[in-house]
Amino acid sequence: MQRREPALRSSRAERVAADLEHEILSARLPIGAHLGRRSEIMDRFGISPTVMNETLRILRDRDLVAVRPGPGGGITVASAPPQVRVGALDLSFQPSTPHPLDLFEARLYLEFGLTKAAFERATSDDVAAMRTAMVAMRAAANATQFFDAVLAFHRVVAAAAHIPVLEGMHQLIITSIKAVLTRVVFVHGHKPLLARSLDVHDDIVAAIALHDQPSFVDAINRHDQDLIRVDDPDRTPITPQHP
Repeated sequence: MQRREPALRSSRAERVAADLEHEILSARLPIGAHLGRRSEIMDRFGISPTVMNETLRILRDRDLVAVRPGPGGGITVASAPPQVRVGALDLSFQPSTPHPLDLFEARLYLEFGLTKAAFERATSDDVAAMRTAMVAMRAAANATQFFDAVLAFHRVVAAAAHIPVLEGMHQLIITSIKAVLTRVVFVHGHKPLLARSLDVHDDIVAAIALHDQPSFVDAINRHDQDLIRVDDPDRTPITPQHP
């Protein structure tokens, strides 16, 4: 039993760290926001000093908290992770090089060109694959599954462009984004936003299947309008728009 105790402590610390991280991100707490003193957090979660130390180590490794000693000190928010709101989803990322938001912007611009090529080149088999991907999006049981299904849909669209080099670049960017993704949650009141997202993706598929240019342009522009930065408006990508 003694050999398992550190693992149990670590597991408990991970859960407390995850709860505190969720609070920081959900409330979009600014840098310097006070989370409480060590003793207050220990009492709140019912944890020992050892577990508290491990919790702080985890959060410090993620650059989320700082500890200020002294009477006016305590645990504060150290940094605001990169965040993006996409339709019904809030996404959070760990810092990386290149910056996660640069990766996200690269994905948008690459998908812009690939989707246009897919409109021109998609076969009936490609359209069937898009419709299958839509079934998976509608069946998603939680935010993470929905985000994965959305990425899978866009992989299918990228493949329908029949430009293997760009398809490979798209997959590399998606892999890089997922490698630094730390959190995917539905926003408050997400159901109408989710319904709109599903409708927009359905409209993209229908426009490609019918080769309906005006409907395709309208659907793509509505799709790209759903992107909102939630932590730094100055870094909001200017999404490409079809004329």
